[in-house]
Amino acid sequence: MGEHTYKQFDAEMEELRSGVMAMGGLVETQFARAIQSLRHPELDQVDMVAADEQAINQMQMAIDQQCSQIIAKRQPAAKDLRTILIVVKIVNELERIGDEVKKIAYKAQQMQRPERLTAVRLHEIARAAELAEDNLQLALDAFARLDVNAAATVVSNDEAIDAAFLAILRQLISYMMEDPRTITPALEIVFIAKSIERIGDHAKNIAENVVHAVKGVDVRHATAEQIRAEVAD
Repeated sequence: MGEHTYKQFDAEMEELRSGVMAMGGLVETQFARAIQSLRHPELDQVDMVAADEQAINQMQMAIDQQCSQIIAKRQPAAKDLRTILIVVKIVNELERIGDEVKKIAYKAQQMQRPERLTAVRLHEIARAAELAEDNLQLALDAFARLDVNAAATVVSNDEAIDAAFLAILRQLISYMMEDPRTITPALEIVFIAKSIERIGDHAKNIAENVVHAVKGVDVRHATAEQIRAEVAD
């Protein structure tokens, strides 16, 4: 490629990165709305969350199309090609987060609210959601800066989200065993907690893809300790 073509390619890659960050920003906004609906069920956030999800889907398709066009037109190789393929994976993770966030908003609106489950719903669930929200933001920052150390932190932080999910599950099982009348609302809370745990997993996947983009090593099935060691090399 000549110098002019290189500049065009750099501009196209920068546009791609900007598109991913714009999509990530919308996902963060959507997630914040869902968390607000958990804290304040009287606020109807479902329509806005659903509209966000539709916009996220459109952004995913647009970015996928950009990636296909760049590959066809520029025929990138080595790290550039790897970066483009990883962008496709990252926007897929973001789209799946959008799906989970929509589930949270719908469940928050429909959920029955026995008084004894209020503490679980408002405190433990919101805390787990905020952990996932913070980790998603860190994963997106890691992508923006191609920061493998931040990416490794995201992977480590996911353990706290998993632990929060298990703690909520144990607490709800206890309620259901003590009072069968709580089974239906408790299961609704479990579904919300599971969506939050999945969002954490998707954020972790984004971080692992950042490590792959920078280091050229696929760390999808590595432990947090192994990823930290890889980043330190």
